[in-house]
Amino acid sequence: MVVRMRHTRSHTANRRSHHALVAQSLTLCESCGSKKQKHAVCKTCGKYKGRDVIDMVKKTARKAAKKKEKQTA
Repeated sequence: MVVRMRHTRSHTANRRSHHALVAQSLTLCESCGSKKQKHAVCKTCGKYKGRDVIDMVKKTARKAAKKKEKQTA
């Protein structure tokens, strides 16, 4: 069957012109200086706008305990 109202290549390309990928905009963390996404918690130190949001010491200790438990089992 032939499509009755076929779209031209240019019409299809115009519609798809908004589908391009955009690179992430990264900034430097105020406290540790590592790169992080804008308006997001820093993954290395756990701070956002100068405040502690995630306790990274507790998180790494929990991760290490879990890894040790997995190795012994």
